Amino acid sequence: MRYSLIDLKLFVAIADEGNVTRGAAQCFLAPSSASLRLKQLEETLGASLFTREPRGVRLTRAGQVMLEHCRRVFAELEQMHVDLTPYAKGLTSHVTLFANSTAIASFLPHDLEQFFREHPAVRVTLEERLSHDIVVAVTEGRADIGIVTWEGEHPDLVFQSYHEDALVVITPKAGFARHRRLRFADCLEHPFISLGSGTAIHTYLSGLAASLGKRLDMRIQVASFQAIEALVCSGAGIAIVPRSVLGRQDGDGLRVLELDESWAQRHLRVCTRRDGSRLSGHAQALLKRLCAEAMVI
Repeated sequence: MRYSLIDLKLFVAIADEGNVTRGAAQCFLAPSSASLRLKQLEETLGASLFTREPRGVRLTRAGQVMLEHCRRVFAELEQMHVDLTPYAKGLTSHVTLFANSTAIASFLPHDLEQFFREHPAVRVTLEERLSHDIVVAVTEGRADIGIVTWEGEHPDLVFQSYHEDALVVITPKAGFARHRRLRFADCLEHPFISLGSGTAIHTYLSGLAASLGKRLDMRIQVASFQAIEALVCSGAGIAIVPRSVLGRQDGDGLRVLELDESWAQRHLRVCTRRDGSRLSGHAQALLKRLCAEAMVI
């Protein structure tokens, strides 16, 4: 089936106005022309979209379904326009980068700043995902480059070192003066401050707690590591976070304790498809920048 965008816009306008005449006016059409277009659209679909009433029209069930699809179509078209606009203004390339929350909150801002200084006309789409999802996205070609916490290998991907990090326990300054390190099981005896459900670190810690037959006592969930630090300083609970995201130091309103677990060491790695020739020149330049900035903390 072929659909005219004018007809779809007219349908949405009539649905929003609840009236054919007012909907036609929104699309700069005469009521008679709008009625004919609507009739032809319904004949094409083989279903009535509106119930005619004395003072207007009301969507049928088919009309409600049609309206949902039309809104998605127009949203996608608008996004297409937004994505293409930079090319009309001189954009020369586009790179898609997926990274986990740790990399985005710590190392990536500096690295991207350096990259954009050298390549100001390049656009980078950065999306935060779980490491497992990033590996799949890079493998399928939905992302050019991924930054993950991933210990294994993959037959279709090449991994390069990015940064070394570690999970640490942050606690209120008072109450933990005798501790320099904590086991994860001991942490579970205290209320937690954490990022929201579905984030990489929340999912990971919840899984570890479940493996011990326990649950995180999740007192507060927030949207940023900075908010976690502030709430820990207030005494609301403790948190386990990557050392690299800390804005405060030990003694600056909180305690930073070592997490006495082998899995606390976090190895951030950059992954790309094994067939590196599929990367654009600017994607290769970004990859080179990320690997050049690798360091151990």
